[in-house]
Amino acid sequence: MSLYVDEGIVLRTIKLGEADRIVTILTQGAGKVRAVAKGVRKTTSKFGARLEPTSRVAVQCYRGRDLDVVTQVETLDSNRALREDYTLLTHAVPMLEAVDQLAPEREPNPVLYRMLSGALRTLAERRAPLVAPAFFWKVLSAEGFRPILDSCARCGADASTGAELVAIDLEEGGTLCGPCARAGGMRVSPDALALLRRVIGGGLNAALAEPACRAVDELEHLGVAALEHHLERRLRSAALL
Repeated sequence: MSLYVDEGIVLRTIKLGEADRIVTILTQGAGKVRAVAKGVRKTTSKFGARLEPTSRVAVQCYRGRDLDVVTQVETLDSNRALREDYTLLTHAVPMLEAVDQLAPEREPNPVLYRMLSGALRTLAERRAPLVAPAFFWKVLSAEGFRPILDSCARCGADASTGAELVAIDLEEGGTLCGPCARAGGMRVSPDALALLRRVIGGGLNAALAEPACRAVDELEHLGVAALEHHLERRLRSAALL
């Protein structure tokens, strides 16, 4: 086994035996890793409390064949506010699960790491309800799914032809006009569509300052549906939203 040091965000933990845990960490340099943290459930553990989901840590591990072994942990950002506020936690956990499902093991993805780190920090500091849905859509864009939002993805009609975009079809890859939406698609309000354009188009910082509204909730549910479509599986924590 070889020793390595990296920075990472704890995505989830699973109990192992009487005192150990298996910890899943998205690291900056090594990608997603799963490691055994021995004895962390004991009250005498030196770093058990540091390996909690949402925490950003500096970790030292021995690389193993299937599971690595954690030997040392230092907290860089505990993100404790996210775990102490249930409302914030219900938005943070789906982001962690989405990353856990998206990131393959041991394949570095610095873009995804920076996005998750920034989203958790912003959620803790600004408590903005838009953070989670914006994260979902930004991650999808980074994964290559950037929906068509200014014209009908099926027939090409847009505002210049008098078309009203009323739905999003994930199979078609974007919005649908009224006639095309009769064949299917998820309905989307004008406000939610305008907000989605701002999120993807570079106006996220200004949008984060806006209070909770129906458009944010709508965007969140659309984002979850889009992620599940991309992953081809359900997000179990989406029920918290």
